[in-house]
Amino acid sequence: MNHVLDRANTDVVLIVDDVPDNLSVLHDALDESGYTVLVATSGEAALQRAAQAVPDIVLLDAMMPGIDGFEVAKRLKASPATAHVPIIFMTGLTETEHLVAALDAGGVDYVTKPIKPKEVLARMGVHMQGARQARQTRNALDAFGYASITVRPSDGRLMWQTTLARDLLLAYFGTSSPETPAPILEWLRRHLPDAQRNIEPPKLTADLGSRRLTIRLHQQTGDDDWLIVMRECSDDAVIESMSLAFKLTAKEAEVLYWVVKGKINRDIGDILGSSPATVKKHMERIFVKMGVETRTAAASMAMNRIRQLHPQFEG
Repeated sequence: MNHVLDRANTDVVLIVDDVPDNLSVLHDALDESGYTVLVATSGEAALQRAAQAVPDIVLLDAMMPGIDGFEVAKRLKASPATAHVPIIFMTGLTETEHLVAALDAGGVDYVTKPIKPKEVLARMGVHMQGARQARQTRNALDAFGYASITVRPSDGRLMWQTTLARDLLLAYFGTSSPETPAPILEWLRRHLPDAQRNIEPPKLTADLGSRRLTIRLHQQTGDDDWLIVMRECSDDAVIESMSLAFKLTAKEAEVLYWVVKGKINRDIGDILGSSPATVKKHMERIFVKMGVETRTAAASMAMNRIRQLHPQFEG
């Protein structure tokens, strides 16, 4: 499937079965219920398809030649890109050891063959609700520049991460998935008892030169998974935010930044290599653009906006 999937209006389900004709009734039922249905006929194809277009839920045949369903599930759960995707096993076997194996491999549920579409849709609805809420949370966080990761404290595994989170963890801690940076894991485990009682732990911070990463615990997303939110703040990021917020030039935003820091025009001129008269001209243009008349009002308005965008900023 080469086209981009429209995730705003539909959930994507990947059905994996080496005899897809057996599932034509299920395929039709899912299609009629508004799902976008992808099909894979082998474990190898399932892993490729999931990598190309991450599904919202997987219906997975347990017994297949080659890579069987149990192995497919383990690999999907081992990848941060797909670790959050709920997997429902489809099996003709009801022996206890197979059901245990399905759950051990990362399945959240199972249905027995012959498949009953209504039963499958009902089970999917239960698991999709949690997955959908988690996805909406991550999308909202991404939109506001927050990077997020999901960590399992019991084994220290990084289960999921956004692209921005991957870059930040590498820059600040030199680690990459599935390794959770030791300071984050230690902080999470230390405050877990409080978090489980809905007491938010203190934020964790990490410094990298003039850059600072603030890390906080957001919420529990599964039985043993926790969503952690990170945001980077630097002088450059604050200045850029002010430039965008008030439609200032880069130089005007720099002047306003130092006004917020309590500097007078002469000091700002020394810092920026400009004369006090030039700084005064910048200030006049800043007042007009912000609709204020005094530097106190400009500093107050700027500080309010900075606190919204960069809560950890210290003026």
